[in-house]
Amino acid sequence: QPLSIDLELGTDIRRAAGSDPIEDTLNYKSVAQRVQQFVSDSEFQLVETMAEKIAEIVLAEFDLPWIHVRVSKPGAIRGARDVGVLIRRYK
Repeated sequence: QPLSIDLELGTDIRRAAGSDPIEDTLNYKSVAQRVQQFVSDSEFQLVETMAEKIAEIVLAEFDLPWIHVRVSKPGAIRGARDVGVLIRRYK
């Protein structure tokens, strides 16, 4: 079944906003590639487990203070656009 994954990432953007080069900010592409790799290598029964593992990996590997992860299954329930979980995790 297809999944939809949304991330909100806590990071301090002041340096990047003041200087403007991409090297001064969190590389969202790297985060997305890491999450995609993890999801493609995983076999979980529950979206809850996947959300927790994604939060653990991103917090640890990208040294973020917080993350909000939403994992949903579009079309999983008739009459609903999608169904899933939203978690908030902090270091």
